[in-house]
Amino acid sequence: MQHPAKVRVRFAPSPTGGLHLGGVRTVLFNYLFAKKHGGQFILRIEDTDQTRYVEGAEQYIIDCLEWCGLIADEGPHVGGPFSPYRQSERKERYRPYAEQLVQAGHAYYAFDTAEELDKCRKEIPNFQYGHTYRNQMRNSLSLSETEVQQLIANGEPYVIRIKMPQDETVTFTDMIRGEVSFDTNLVDDKVLLKADGMPTYHLAVVVDDYLMDISHAFRGEEWLPSAPVHLLLWKYLGWEAAMPQWAHLPLILKPDGHGKLSKRDGDRLGFPVFAMNWLDQKTGDFTPGFRELGFLPEAFLNLLALLGWNNGTEQEIFSLAELIDQFSMERVSHAGAKFDFEKAKWFNAEWIKKVAPARLQDLIIGQMKQQGIELEDTVYLSRVIDLVKDRLVLLKDFWEQASFFFQAPEGYDLEAVKPKWTVEKAAFYASMMQGFKDLSSWESPDLEARFKAAAETAGMKVGELMLPFRVMLVGGKFGPAVFDIAALIGKDETINRIEKALKAFQS
Repeated sequence: MQHPAKVRVRFAPSPTGGLHLGGVRTVLFNYLFAKKHGGQFILRIEDTDQTRYVEGAEQYIIDCLEWCGLIADEGPHVGGPFSPYRQSERKERYRPYAEQLVQAGHAYYAFDTAEELDKCRKEIPNFQYGHTYRNQMRNSLSLSETEVQQLIANGEPYVIRIKMPQDETVTFTDMIRGEVSFDTNLVDDKVLLKADGMPTYHLAVVVDDYLMDISHAFRGEEWLPSAPVHLLLWKYLGWEAAMPQWAHLPLILKPDGHGKLSKRDGDRLGFPVFAMNWLDQKTGDFTPGFRELGFLPEAFLNLLALLGWNNGTEQEIFSLAELIDQFSMERVSHAGAKFDFEKAKWFNAEWIKKVAPARLQDLIIGQMKQQGIELEDTVYLSRVIDLVKDRLVLLKDFWEQASFFFQAPEGYDLEAVKPKWTVEKAAFYASMMQGFKDLSSWESPDLEARFKAAAETAGMKVGELMLPFRVMLVGGKFGPAVFDIAALIGKDETINRIEKALKAFQS
């Protein structure tokens, strides 16, 4: 597939709420394609529908992309040669193009009120404002030129609609789906310019893609029905040669494969579908996100990349650099991809294992503060992370898996110990405390050697002694290698915990 020398792609969200993981995947595929071809990735805010605008949503989108490491080359927050990047600030640019379409006979003024349109929808099954009914409506096709001019002069509100042609087939080549065709008789006359002078998505996306020199437009499959309108606008405005190559990305499906994954599905099944926590300032609704649940951005991007794309091998773990290197639109599937939260957690566990403890420190220190623990020794924290990170699925699992490194257990799993607890074992640990006190070196191998030698001297099996020792230090039957735990918490703390646990075991 040939690509132009200059690649410019864009993500153009509406600031109306949280960022769905499908939106982040759209960003990711745009970003990977741009970086693979040495191009630019642009963030453009499509805020023309002011009735749906939500305070804070634009900054939230920017924060999500920055958390993911998908940094825009141009956008409302960084500027660029095609500023402004908010459509509401570009309002005056759109009307001339809408008027040009009217003058050329490809669009028309429509004066129908909301009440008149509602009446049509109620009285006519499957009503579409298109070639079947347009001449029965109040518009510049059914009214005389004098009537139209009089209505405009009187300040009558109107919209501008595209005039969809009859009995035509509109065709384009999708980079994922190949040739796609549409029957224009099935497409209604979409509004291009609203009564308040704001463009709709249909006009704004075409005008801005042209003015911003966009070379490729990747968007979700749900926008496919809008394609014939956009294709015709490119043609009618005389810009057909500059039209970007299009790709409509597959849907992310519910875990059962039936239908598009929604926020409600996440609420129902107990997993997030937004990149980060989102609090709607209008409604007060709170929606949890992947970041706060304890996902690493590397894992989040990795799992999204494989929802609809693969590199043709069995490889599953990819860094962002590897994804850029190996990404191609030819390997993107046109079929929907089922979201599997268990698989998502697997990606996260694998990435937690991969990254250096120092990378996790800042993310985990916040958890420690929530537990009332202020850490001055980050070297100690780093060593703890190194011991437990292979046991973490989510970053929020850290305290559950590692609390005993920072405070002695408050209780013990006595059911694990008491059935096989004996006077001889109690005597062994009492002796072991003295043996530990005499050790000059406090390293894991030395502790293990002393422990095994003491067990042999006492004529006891090491295996029967290990579980009580773990419960003494940890409180339960979990955690990393027990001698690693003892080595890290130190001699005095280890001896204190044995002494305290002996009293609990014997009570």
